[in-house]
Amino acid sequence: MRGWSLRQRVIALLAVVGILLVGLAAVEGVMAARNRTQVDALLNKTGPLRVQSQELLNALLDQETAVRGYAVSGDRADLAPYDAGVRQERDVVTSMRALLADYPRIDDDLRIVEARAEQWRQSVAQPVVTTTAQRGTAAGQALITEDARQQFDDVRAAVEDLQAEILNARESNAREVRSTGNLLAVLLIVAALVVVIAGSLLLLSLDRMVVRPLTGLADQVREVAEGDFHHEISGSGPPEFMRLAEDVDAMRRRIAADLAEVREARERIEWVNSQLQQQAEELTRSNRDLEQFAYVASHDLQEPLRKVASFCQLLQRRYAGRLDERADQYIAFAVDGAQRMQRLINDLLAFSRIGRLTSGFTEVDLNKVMGDVAAQTESARQYADAELTWSELPVIRGEEPLLTNLLANLVSNSVKFRRPDVPPKVHVSARLVGEEWEITCRDNGIGIEPEFADKIFVIFQRLHSKDAYPGTGIGLAIVKKIVEYHGGRVWVDTDVAEGTAIRFTLPATPEDVEAAAAGSAGDAQAPEEADGPDGTADADADQTAGGTSGPPAQPDGADRAEEAPEGGRTGGMRETVG
Repeated sequence: MRGWSLRQRVIALLAVVGILLVGLAAVEGVMAARNRTQVDALLNKTGPLRVQSQELLNALLDQETAVRGYAVSGDRADLAPYDAGVRQERDVVTSMRALLADYPRIDDDLRIVEARAEQWRQSVAQPVVTTTAQRGTAAGQALITEDARQQFDDVRAAVEDLQAEILNARESNAREVRSTGNLLAVLLIVAALVVVIAGSLLLLSLDRMVVRPLTGLADQVREVAEGDFHHEISGSGPPEFMRLAEDVDAMRRRIAADLAEVREARERIEWVNSQLQQQAEELTRSNRDLEQFAYVASHDLQEPLRKVASFCQLLQRRYAGRLDERADQYIAFAVDGAQRMQRLINDLLAFSRIGRLTSGFTEVDLNKVMGDVAAQTESARQYADAELTWSELPVIRGEEPLLTNLLANLVSNSVKFRRPDVPPKVHVSARLVGEEWEITCRDNGIGIEPEFADKIFVIFQRLHSKDAYPGTGIGLAIVKKIVEYHGGRVWVDTDVAEGTAIRFTLPATPEDVEAAAAGSAGDAQAPEEADGPDGTADADADQTAGGTSGPPAQPDGADRAEEAPEGGRTGGMRETVG
């Protein structure tokens, strides 16, 4: 049994106990049936037979007494008990014989009683009755001799033997009932002992084969759980527990191996983090130095540039036409270069200040911002006969000066990069997408080829020459930096059929998001523009800032002119904001 599993052992124990209990139950059933038979015989056979034997004796006594009385009195009425006793005798014998199927000895005794009673009637009773009726009482009494009395005593003795046999049968049945009852009690006690012993054996077996091995296994697992991952787990008991211990130990080995790998990975991560921390500190220091350099360089370059520009302009005013044509051209080149250098320094200085010099975020109404943008770009729009419209714009959190600069650069770009002989039309709209506002600046200008959509946001990146579209090439880089500073992103929508659509996102306020989720987003967001082929938005709530003729005016860095890539210039390209 050492190699038996726990299930096999439990099944074997239960099978043995079951067989014993079934055997005991079968014996108890047989004994119970026998007991019921004996009780039935005791109550329904021997008991009534004893009563009926007494009734038989009484019937015979009634016959003997009636014969004696008739012999003395000669009165026929005294024979009535005799006739009744004969009938009662026959009835009792018939009733008794119905109960004697299992008692042959009693049946034999009953036949002896019947024979002797019949012999007494034939030899004594009937002759006495006949003689008394014919010859008188004296003759009848003369027949009742000692021999006649002895014959009736033989009948009475036969009845007593019958009663004794019935009593013996009754006592035998009673003994059988007591015996079977005692045996049933013993069998019940044995069955109880079998159950108790089997339960005790089962408890002991479970304690030795289940509880102790599990307790030992739990103690070992607890040691491992407390951190001793090198403690080997060994099992005891049935094969199932041995396999369980082996599986748990295999799991411990895997966990120990994984922990070793995790420990090594953590050490490597800590080392990498330390290197990244050092690089981040170095990068922060480098960025700070670069910002400081850009700021200082911009300020330090301002003074000499102002002098160069001032003296070049002075030369141009005083000596224009007094020197030869080539000298005038050289002076013009110098003045233009100095002015471009001033614009480039100012744009670079503005770019470096974004996110470094901050006044903190506040709630900014973009409708008011667009009003300021319209005022700033009014001269340029009047010169180009441009139309600026915008839909209802949201309120967002940000820095108003930066957002004004952002939208002013986009609007100025749209006005500057227009198609010849086509009045510029610029439309600004917004829509709520998830938890962000998506703002679009759409125009009907020259557009941007898809392959150059990512290049226009690179600082100093130009797609056209400065002669075609003046500027420093830093404007859209400023736009991207402002958008990212506010937690958004900016891109060019290349799917528009005409012109350019620059889209950027800004985080929406919780109120706008909740209103949209509640089904009232229509009150919180403006409808998206539905631009026609010429870039005009079909929005009833649009606000318009029209333009009239006048000198052009550009905000600092608001140009997209750049030299074309090799192979010439593409008419459909659009330059970066400057």
